[in-house]
Amino acid sequence: MSDERDVAAAILARRFDNGADYWATPDGRLAKGGPLSTLGAARLLVELGVDPSDPVRAAATELIWRAWREDGRFRLAPVGAIYPCQTAHAACTLAHLGHADDPRLQRTFEQLLSTQHTDCGWRCNKFSYGRGPETEFSNPGPTLIALDAFRFTERANSDETLDRAVEFLLSHWVTRAPLGPCHYGIGTLFLQVSYPLADYHLFSWVQVLSHYRRARGDPRFLQAFATLQAKLVDGQVVPERVSPALAKLGFCRRGEPSTLATGRYRELESRLTHADDG
Repeated sequence: MSDERDVAAAILARRFDNGADYWATPDGRLAKGGPLSTLGAARLLVELGVDPSDPVRAAATELIWRAWREDGRFRLAPVGAIYPCQTAHAACTLAHLGHADDPRLQRTFEQLLSTQHTDCGWRCNKFSYGRGPETEFSNPGPTLIALDAFRFTERANSDETLDRAVEFLLSHWVTRAPLGPCHYGIGTLFLQVSYPLADYHLFSWVQVLSHYRRARGDPRFLQAFATLQAKLVDGQVVPERVSPALAKLGFCRRGEPSTLATGRYRELESRLTHADDG
């Protein structure tokens, strides 16, 4: 626990790294900086057990809420289009922060459901890699993030369109081809064990989908879980890929067992063992 406190203190001490307070940039961008952006750092504080009453965590949370708009979307940058992935990331972070029942986030969930693509995932109309048959699909990454947010709600395991989003990701496990305007694929990097749990990679994929009955028991999900399980070292999770911004922090060093990551794996394993409980 003392190690977690030390890591949390190190992250809290870097709140000005992006030029403004609470990991924001001077012009108010909340998603720039990867795991040490406002969104990323706030979620890390949850992972490290920082109390909701901590003044920096509380202030960062309020900063994210200031980005909320009446239509449910989140503006995470001062200018430019608002993309579904941005709203999904903000919603996911606030859900992890304990705000899934807030009426504002309920409005966001409604907005996300109203913008599902034809395959019931989420995609942005931004074609950085050009257009092709693969860009007609949703982006798997933002779809996983949205499902991570929805798992905190009563809609999980009761909304058919969310089950179809789960099916979209299960199908991607088989095809593995780059999909969506942002070309999310399943290859070498995806299959490396990465921690913390964010973005589109094997550990996050299995962890999020384990909350959905539509996935649990599906052969494709079980194959992915077995792939993750085979990577354990003496029963512990050993990160193979770590963000450079976090590489020197003790809770997720590459090539070394991670107590926190292993704890998340044990929760996942228990969830599958007691799948009939819901």
